[in-house]
Amino acid sequence: MPLSLRGSVGFRRGFTLIELLVVIAI
Repeated sequence: MPLSLRGSVGFRRGFTLIELLVVIAI
């Protein structure tokens, strides 16, 4: 998963927290 791309889009939607949780979960 491209963190740079996901981070850019996630940061705007506030999905960074969920993304981090998912990464930690995995």
